[in-house]
Amino acid sequence: MKSKLWYLIAAVAGVGALATAVVQRGAGAQKPSDSVPTFQVDASWPKFDGNWIFGSIGGVFIDPTNDHVWVLNRPRTLQPDENYAVQDPPAADCCVPPPFVMEFDENGTFLKGWGGPGPGYEWPANEHGLSIDAKGNFWIASNGKGDAQVLKFDGQGKFLLQIGHAGKSNGSDDTENFASPTKATYYAKTNEVFVSDGYINRRIAVFDADTGKYKRHWGAYGKVPDDSAPRIRSFDGPPPQQLNLVHDLQISNDDQVYVADRSNNRIQVFRPAGTFVQEAFVARDVRTPTGTVVTMAFSPDPEQRFLYVTSGDQKIRILDRQTLQVVGTVGRLGHYAGQFHHITDIAIDSKGNIYTGENEGRRVQKFNRVIG
Repeated sequence: MKSKLWYLIAAVAGVGALATAVVQRGAGAQKPSDSVPTFQVDASWPKFDGNWIFGSIGGVFIDPTNDHVWVLNRPRTLQPDENYAVQDPPAADCCVPPPFVMEFDENGTFLKGWGGPGPGYEWPANEHGLSIDAKGNFWIASNGKGDAQVLKFDGQGKFLLQIGHAGKSNGSDDTENFASPTKATYYAKTNEVFVSDGYINRRIAVFDADTGKYKRHWGAYGKVPDDSAPRIRSFDGPPPQQLNLVHDLQISNDDQVYVADRSNNRIQVFRPAGTFVQEAFVARDVRTPTGTVVTMAFSPDPEQRFLYVTSGDQKIRILDRQTLQVVGTVGRLGHYAGQFHHITDIAIDSKGNIYTGENEGRRVQKFNRVIG
């Protein structure tokens, strides 16, 4: 009897150890050298004290002043079998939709939330892309039906500015409106906001961050965008001459604008004035519907040596920022901790830890940097 009990305990322990090892392998980067970081998923992050359940995630961003994690949640995506507690009468004691914009500390503790429709502005039909500027203001883009606007709020959720108007888009040369914009990124040196625009338009558009006044825009290779050009994905041959789906935009410390051309599986790099610098394909032969360059984030070192790129084949690729060559990966497709199902955004804190938000996976995950 004693031997059977011992065998059972050993077997259970072995299963637990195997599960831990699998998580570590799934979350760890495949690195060619010791200089490329590796990561371990923190399955306990975040800590939900409220009776909440995430909807799909529209954005994740790190406040550079305190490393707090801000999440753009889509509470309206909850299904009837997920919001029992708010039904009339309540069908069960769980759950309720969380706020649209949520703040967490590094440990995953919820601090505050705000957002949603209100007077004086047009809240998005679908929230897409979150960023914080150098003045502590929040920028929210939108890609729902008819969305053509970008919104600006202060850190407490007070409305400050709207650029564009829902249902008013007039194409990629429109100087007043967008068409399903995906991210608004602040550039402190000129006090401008750069918008990746987006699902329908195929351009980068720049506006004054205080007044919303139009400044300039450009398409692929810094040229005038052509909305009449067919959106055909190519997996080999000459590079496409137009942007396909402009899904993200990030500006580096050395003043280079990185644009995620999602459906074309490529990154294009520009100067802030719109001058083309270089481009690179990322796993160009991957044919997943969402492409291989979905969202991006820089490593926190001053040189920003690495560029982290999320992909439609559900992994994070680590690129050498200067060469734009892949030097490591994190994660894989799956539903368990350390795996991904439709990554929508990525953010990196000052310690190099990674935070990811998922659309279909409907969660936020933290990956602690352990090596590199």
